[in-house]
Amino acid sequence: MSGYGEPRVAEEPVGIAKNGHDRLVILSVEEYERLKRRDRRVIRAGELSDEEIALIAKAEVPIEHAHLDQDLKD
Repeated sequence: MSGYGEPRVAEEPVGIAKNGHDRLVILSVEEYERLKRRDRRVIRAGELSDEEIALIAKAEVPIEHAHLDQDLKD
């Protein structure tokens, strides 16, 4: 795209809609790479070390997220 300057997607994601509904989002390579780094690694519970199990057992939900406990109640 020589001569056209930086595309808008370099500043923020650009949404593409079809029939009034968002269908695609174009984003910069940097943002894509950042999101990929945030992917979670999946492991089997049996693969956890004793140290990891102990850390999970000691974990506490931050007070600002305590309201989410309501979602777990019937």
